[in-house]
Amino acid sequence: MLTYRQTLAAPALALAALLMTACSPDSPTSSSSSSPSPSASSSSSSKGSSGKGGGKPAAGTALAALDTLAVKGPTLKAEYERGKFGSAWVDVDGNGCGTRDDILKRDLVGVKFTDGHCKVASGTLKYDPYTGTSISYVRGRSKVDIDHVVALSDAWQKGAAKWSTKTRREFANDPLNLLAVDSSTNRRKSDGDTAAWLPPNESYRCTYVARQVAVKKKYGVWVTKNERDAMKRVLQTCPQQKLP
Repeated sequence: MLTYRQTLAAPALALAALLMTACSPDSPTSSSSSSPSPSASSSSSSKGSSGKGGGKPAAGTALAALDTLAVKGPTLKAEYERGKFGSAWVDVDGNGCGTRDDILKRDLVGVKFTDGHCKVASGTLKYDPYTGTSISYVRGRSKVDIDHVVALSDAWQKGAAKWSTKTRREFANDPLNLLAVDSSTNRRKSDGDTAAWLPPNESYRCTYVARQVAVKKKYGVWVTKNERDAMKRVLQTCPQQKLP
């Protein structure tokens, strides 16, 4: 037979057990298991905006622009001829100077002219983007080339073959697609795309690839899968890199 004291103690013990269960961290009603913490959500969002971790690249970046380029295979290179892009270094902007001299004036320092304002006689490429070195320029025995960042042959194989003569001439003389660079390095590049060649100067690679993306986007030049993947590998190291 239960005593009066034992009769009162049993309900008290049951109530205590019920309260402990409700406060247990393993309870399915625990708020920590039903929703992520604000810091976790913020971290996930930040990773996505950087272009890494599978998130969508930020608007206005080269990575975002890369995703808009068509991906196809190249056409035959055999039909490519430099002349199909017009005469070399014509005066497309009507300033009285050929495009080559316009780019030399833009990219060199200490420029001197043979005719007072147009034909560059000498100067210094203070910072060659492809090698990171300084190069002297003297007309007629130059170690400086004007490079098509997106090579004409590459463009031909990836859309330019179907352009009008006028568009091809504009492409060949567009300052966005032209850089004064070390001549020997430029010749090693040849007509290679990003999958085939990158500047030896690693600090310039993000800027270089962003420029290629900008040119291809402007003219609708497509990329191959290998090229797109190579571009993405570079740009994922600098996800906030803007287009020039």
